[in-house]
Amino acid sequence: MEFIKHNIDWDAEPNAPMPEIKLINNNSKLILSFYLNSFIHPNIDEESIGIIDFINCYKYRIGPTNDEGFYKGQCRFYKTGIPWGNFYEIKNSTWKKDFPKDEIILNKTLKNIKDLNHYLFYFRDETFECISESFKFNIKKSI
Repeated sequence: MEFIKHNIDWDAEPNAPMPEIKLINNNSKLILSFYLNSFIHPNIDEESIGIIDFINCYKYRIGPTNDEGFYKGQCRFYKTGIPWGNFYEIKNSTWKKDFPKDEIILNKTLKNIKDLNHYLFYFRDETFECISESFKFNIKKSI
């Protein structure tokens, strides 16, 4: 497995990112929004929101493990050496065999699309994973 980190000059707010999920286009697009970390990233304004659009999202989950559980080894990726707290694409993923059982399937017809990708985002209190064709990241500035 290879983990590609996608959050280079941004990160989720470390204390209360408050991730939210919204589904649109008959559940084929999943939008994940969360507060961004303005403490260590000078390009991020306070109260800015990160928005990740997942296009052709087959399934997702948001739930355990939190940061404390991760460091106690309660995460299936813990032994890979992946650092906590980032947004990754997992190459050569075994998601077809071992995706968590609390999954929410959005569109069964997407299951056999050849170019589906496995994405993983560790937030402070939960882990988000999804299987989708692609993603797009944007920042919504505070008003």
